[in-house]
Amino acid sequence: QVHLVESGGGLVQAGGSLRLSCAASGRTISDYVMAWFRQAPGKEREFVAVFSLSGGTTYYEDSVRGRFTISRDLGKDTAHLQMNSLKSEDTAIYYCAARRASGLRFESSEYEYWGQGTQVTVSS
Repeated sequence: QVHLVESGGGLVQAGGSLRLSCAASGRTISDYVMAWFRQAPGKEREFVAVFSLSGGTTYYEDSVRGRFTISRDLGKDTAHLQMNSLKSEDTAIYYCAARRASGLRFESSEYEYWGQGTQVTVSS
């Protein structure tokens, strides 16, 4: 099974940028559909972005499309989430997740493996 560790979170002003990383160990990320989710205080965990098993297809939640970019570095078995033009409503704990089966999925219940999360705080 794969073990995921996120990093790159922090405090940033509105309009700023952050780049989150998700380092995988145990198995290569090319064996998994990789996604990012987030959970704000008092809210349910929500889908942010995903790329397909091949990495050729990506999909974004409406509020982040055009501002966030999901990518992966197969040589380092790391997935990234580049976040630009950050807004206060982006404040949340961000999690990377992986699932063995192919096909893009947007529900957290569809993912078997999770990182511990990294806090992103955007000040207005």
